[in-house]
Amino acid sequence: MQHRFVGPRYTVGIEEELMIVDPSSFDLVNAIDWILGEEPAYGQIKPELLESVLEISTSPCQDVATATGELTALRALARDRARARGLEIGAAGTHPFARWEDQRVVKDDRYRGLVRALGFVARQELVFGMHVHVGMADPEETIAVTNRMRPHIPLLIALSANSPLWRGELTGLMSSRIPIFRAFPRVGLPPRFEDWADFERRIEVMSGCGMIEDYTYLWYDVRPHPRLGTIEVRAMDSQTRVQSTASLAALVVSLVKLLTEEFQRGRRPPEDTWEVLDENRWLAARHGLDAELLDQASGERRTVRELTQALLERVRPHAVELACEQELEGITEILLTGNGTLRQQMVFEANHDLEEVMREILSGAR
Repeated sequence: MQHRFVGPRYTVGIEEELMIVDPSSFDLVNAIDWILGEEPAYGQIKPELLESVLEISTSPCQDVATATGELTALRALARDRARARGLEIGAAGTHPFARWEDQRVVKDDRYRGLVRALGFVARQELVFGMHVHVGMADPEETIAVTNRMRPHIPLLIALSANSPLWRGELTGLMSSRIPIFRAFPRVGLPPRFEDWADFERRIEVMSGCGMIEDYTYLWYDVRPHPRLGTIEVRAMDSQTRVQSTASLAALVVSLVKLLTEEFQRGRRPPEDTWEVLDENRWLAARHGLDAELLDQASGERRTVRELTQALLERVRPHAVELACEQELEGITEILLTGNGTLRQQMVFEANHDLEEVMREILSGAR
């Protein structure tokens, strides 16, 4: 398999899935073609599976600050195009009351093929995530970091949780997006790969017999992306505030740097038990910042806040070297003031008004 893991290391690219919203009814609108316009190339505003969803993506940037600037400009561009049609753009992990039955699939053979292959499972995927790409310079390092990232995925889920409502109801989950998307095949935590050759072999087995077209049909929480030369972390809900997106991106790139250098030094992490990794992932989606996860290194359960504080101490020197220490401080703010889900819950519990929650989502995304 050809790859582009040739550097430079630790570039940052961010992708966000956003809502297209009617500002009067606050419902989703099947209007992606209006947002894209008549440009022959979609550029950095792209369609997703459903016509009420758009994706924005930055270029590979030298640091988090540059990526955040691009992301802010792309949100503004998408918002301007939406407003030209009397619409708005919102950002959260789920829409509080929209129904998947009302959404149209985009006119794209890849996505139409997904619906044909997966049926209802694809149609009901009305969720919004953010992805962070980090540039890598060696395929073996990329596989090692993919493996080592898995125990940290629950922390990223808990910190980014921004989807407590689904179809007009509080679900009791901090990230409803996680179990909704879990209906898809080839999602969640990836298997442990022995090395780059093992990754290549596994992809060849599935693609060679026609099970999948290529590795991009593996929708794991973290995956190598050979075509782009990145490691892609896909576990997080879309964030209402750009500042929160920037903080999570700073944590991801700093963590990738830490794990890469530990691999280079020959440090072997403890063996991770699959069922514990998966249970921690579930607990993070269910309880968010209040989850107690099993720390396999100590054999004890610790809170997300404790584990995150310990991780921040480890990655902070790397954030300084990557010039994203200021953005990383936003993680401390999330620990102190809460994630997006806690904000949505507070707004909803005041008046049990779903439209008021949507007003908050639209105003925060500006």
